[in-house]
Amino acid sequence: MLLRYREVGSIKKIVVRYKVKKDRVAENEKLIAALFKALEAVSPPGVRYVSFKLEDGVSFMHLVSFETENDDNPLGRLPEFKKFTENIAERCDEPPAASTLEVMGNYRLYPN
Repeated sequence: MLLRYREVGSIKKIVVRYKVKKDRVAENEKLIAALFKALEAVSPPGVRYVSFKLEDGVSFMHLVSFETENDDNPLGRLPEFKKFTENIAERCDEPPAASTLEVMGNYRLYPN
């Protein structure tokens, strides 16, 4: 799930959606919590990240944006991100689908 990018020197915006197995929801939530704890501790510059659990209780969506100068995904350097992604296929009924986003309108979510 480590994402690679083509643009250089810009803000990357990615959405990832997936559905976990019912008996793996708590595990997934713990891994997400650990990732956000690490983000708070490390505070990588230019990174914005939000994670949602959808109303069905098993679907998750992550919105990520970060500024990069050299195609480098700063999340990939975090051990907690590596742990979160390493066995994700085993946790999922529907695997992660990542898409690059193009902002069409923005109200206070991303800086201009």
